[in-house]
Amino acid sequence: MAASRTTRRRKARRRADMSLLGGIRPPITVLSVLLLALAGFTAFSLGTVHEDRLPEAVLTSQQHFAEDGAIALRASLDESVTDLDRAAALFSTGKPVAPDAVLDRIGSVYQKWRGTAVVEIGSGRLLAARGENLPLTAIDRTRLSGAAGLAPRMVRMPGGETRLLTLSLLNWKDQPQQLLVASSSLRFPGISLGRFRSIAVVGSDGAVLSSDGIPQPEMVAENQRADVKRDTKQLASFARTAAKKTRANPLTAKEPGSGGFPGVSGSLLGGESGGDRAAAGYAGLAGSEAGTGTTATSLDLTVVAMVNVPQNPARTSDAFAGMVLAGALLLVGALVVALLLATVQRPLLALFLDSRRLTRGNLTRPVAVPRGAEAARIAAALERLRLQLRNGTPAVPAARARHKRRTGARTLLALCAVLLLAWCVPLGLLVNRAGDAVVVPQQLVNDQRERTDTLNDRVRRALNEGQADLLSVASLMDGDTTPEHMTAVLERTADEHARYQALYVLDPAGKILARAGGTPKAADGKGPRKDPVALDDRGKSPVVVATAPVPGKAGTAVVGELRIDFLNALLKRPGLGEIRVVDSKHRIIASNGGYRAFQKLDDDRLDALVDGSALKVGMAPRPGSVLYRSGGDHVIAAAAAFSGGGPAGDLKWTVVSWQSAKGLAIQEYSLQNRTVLAGLLGFAVGAACLGWLQIIVIAPLRELARRAEALADGDRRTVLYPRHHDEVGAVTRSLEIIRQQLQQRQQQRKQAAGQPSAPAGKN
Repeated sequence: MAASRTTRRRKARRRADMSLLGGIRPPITVLSVLLLALAGFTAFSLGTVHEDRLPEAVLTSQQHFAEDGAIALRASLDESVTDLDRAAALFSTGKPVAPDAVLDRIGSVYQKWRGTAVVEIGSGRLLAARGENLPLTAIDRTRLSGAAGLAPRMVRMPGGETRLLTLSLLNWKDQPQQLLVASSSLRFPGISLGRFRSIAVVGSDGAVLSSDGIPQPEMVAENQRADVKRDTKQLASFARTAAKKTRANPLTAKEPGSGGFPGVSGSLLGGESGGDRAAAGYAGLAGSEAGTGTTATSLDLTVVAMVNVPQNPARTSDAFAGMVLAGALLLVGALVVALLLATVQRPLLALFLDSRRLTRGNLTRPVAVPRGAEAARIAAALERLRLQLRNGTPAVPAARARHKRRTGARTLLALCAVLLLAWCVPLGLLVNRAGDAVVVPQQLVNDQRERTDTLNDRVRRALNEGQADLLSVASLMDGDTTPEHMTAVLERTADEHARYQALYVLDPAGKILARAGGTPKAADGKGPRKDPVALDDRGKSPVVVATAPVPGKAGTAVVGELRIDFLNALLKRPGLGEIRVVDSKHRIIASNGGYRAFQKLDDDRLDALVDGSALKVGMAPRPGSVLYRSGGDHVIAAAAAFSGGGPAGDLKWTVVSWQSAKGLAIQEYSLQNRTVLAGLLGFAVGAACLGWLQIIVIAPLRELARRAEALADGDRRTVLYPRHHDEVGAVTRSLEIIRQQLQQRQQQRKQAAGQPSAPAGKN
């Protein structure tokens, strides 16, 4: 019983000697498991990459197209509400104005509303009206108090169309309270649809409130009516599905950490017809930042963009290449693991057992000397120490011939690394390279052009809106306006609109009569500019200057300097790559990324594309797109010059965008990316596990070999400390016990000879 307890204690101490993560076994075991897992990943990942009949990149592009439509619609609706509220507030701060004059001034500044009206709230009497007849009976005049009562509302017109009614109050002292009403259609401002695309605004119940791109059946030829009806039915089906999906919480509808559009968006697949397949993107109206709502987002509207895309021929997945690469990794891994087991693990475990045997006093059997250099040196030192313990002879330095040249553990580790690199490097540099075999769908090139043209219109409209705001402000500054009143109006405008960095009023001599915001940068002591919107390029950074003349004051104007950051923010569109706004000299004015003011594009092909898009075909510039190779990669680029009405159209600016096709979900690039990923994972696994071995086992083993030889040569004073609680540490502790035994015998011999004993050793 006592013997069994002793045996159990010894086994427990032996197990305690080994660290949970240290030693020779864990890194080799982990390496085996990771290589096996990587082989499975390689076979599955590369074997399942196949080309769908409709590439994923096309569906993602439709999603981005719908997001652009949602951004444009939300900005347009919010801008309409803000403009009407601000116009009513500015009118209310001055003297009472006749209802007809109110509508005339609003109509001369803004051309966005289909109809406007002024209604006396108390009596319900219509005081003035412009444009289409408004359904005023849909407004409950008894519930107009508070923000909720004045919230915009959607109403159905007799013809079936949906209108958005925007309400605001006109308040003057000693005057009956009046209601200013404006109606606008739920259509997209400046959306470029191209060919075969339709876009719709969908209500919360899935009903299509308005649509563009699909003609009425009676407006097309007889042989095309079936296609129109099919597309209309498909769009209605997409609308119902999208309305359900956009009810989800944006935080749960997207993957964690995904950026881009702050709302709910996605893509849908429809039916096939004549080799084409209907694809759609949807996006719910969302604020500019996640979690923030606006007036437009409270309407629960969804945008659906649909297009018929030609399908690719069906092609099955080829899993043979993935299986071959996985099999090659299994062979390499088996060779590496076998090499480590045979040359590192087994010799070290043999040393561990022999060193334990010597410490227990079993000195009859010689120590087996393995082939490895460090293990052989330690085993030879143990054999010499065994003889010293057994025979009691003093240590004699061994001859230098014992240092026979052998393959060291570091060399074996380097050989294992080379074997793993022989599998990893070709995957990263040679195997499954996309090259010229990449087929970029034409739909992606078309979408790049249409989205760039849409963004171009959004920037142009933003500049026009800025100048229109100044016209509205200037209309309230007549000949009797004091500088104090001007300053109050400018400060209120600056607070309501973050697009201006400085607002001021200039007289004909260039004197600033009133100002708000930051320090003017474009004021040069001269009178106001004649151009409504102009670029001031005299400084180190561009300054966009909008000017609005003050009625009744010849030569006096309200000037607003727009922030470049405001333009940069408009260019933040996911899926378009790099976006730049350039002037007629191809100098960069705004960008969605880092740039230097007035920097050139530095690409002849982009310069040629900008020039080509600015050429007038008939009366208006046409956007252009191109697919070209640059540095071994395919690049999709598009450019759209300013066109359309408004003062900003005279700037002759161009919006240009480009992106690498590598970032798109195209089959050839997906296969290349997964192949490179497999190679990088193999490199990471090898570096981690072999580095683990080097730090935990190989480096301490080399140091131990040097200490063991010194001990066998007669160094009884140096204490041996283990680095880790593993096999190498156990051998080190055994050598320390042997050192102490030899030191005690040396002291006993000296005492027997009558000599003073040496110190116990240095610590």
